[in-house]
Amino acid sequence: MNQPAYVVVSGTGTEIGKTMVTAALAALARSTGVRVGVAKPIQTGLTPGEEGDCHLAARLAGAAAAFEHRRLLEPLAPETAARRAGEEQSTAAELAAAVRAWAEAHDGGLDVVVVEGAGGVLARLGTDVTILDVARLLDAPVVLVTPPDLGTLSTTELATRHLREAGVACAGLVLGTWPDTPDLAQQCNREDLPRLTGVPLVGAVPAGAGAMAPEEFAARAPGWFAQGYTFGS
Repeated sequence: MNQPAYVVVSGTGTEIGKTMVTAALAALARSTGVRVGVAKPIQTGLTPGEEGDCHLAARLAGAAAAFEHRRLLEPLAPETAARRAGEEQSTAAELAAAVRAWAEAHDGGLDVVVVEGAGGVLARLGTDVTILDVARLLDAPVVLVTPPDLGTLSTTELATRHLREAGVACAGLVLGTWPDTPDLAQQCNREDLPRLTGVPLVGAVPAGAGAMAPEEFAARAPGWFAQGYTFGS
């Protein structure tokens, strides 16, 4: 049975580019010749039949497979959405086991699985459950997505502090959306983020990346990361 390596993508909040970073990381891994899958333990805010975040990321990256364990209708934090729908709350063990079972059983085997969380590092996936609990069970480092805009220094420093306190390795910061013409705050933040957090800035996804054709996205994505970057470095 194949034993994939896992990396978790989380962030300082929602709507900051986590899905594009997930796709870019999958494309980066795929460029090294390994078989890559993309997983999202819980998806909220989409109806049945709509393309989920993991499916979009896998399609852009040309990844071998995508997996969504659970979908909740309302565009809310998963714990809130499940409570409002009268459904059971997820547990970290359930979510990690579902991802692991899918990855290990996938036809042909997967070498790397990029797991996208929901919202920020403390977004509740279930009662007192965050993506960091899932990361620990998967023995996975976390790539932290953050915006470059004014205000990011405080939120990113808080998130990286919590990762350290939780005992979860951070495999680098990635700017979820980097504009063609960054303003002064964005330029300064790009320089200050690694200094203030003690975590290297390992990549930046350009604005509009999601509109690229999959072939272009997959070809360009490895160049959005620092040369030689790997998830564990």
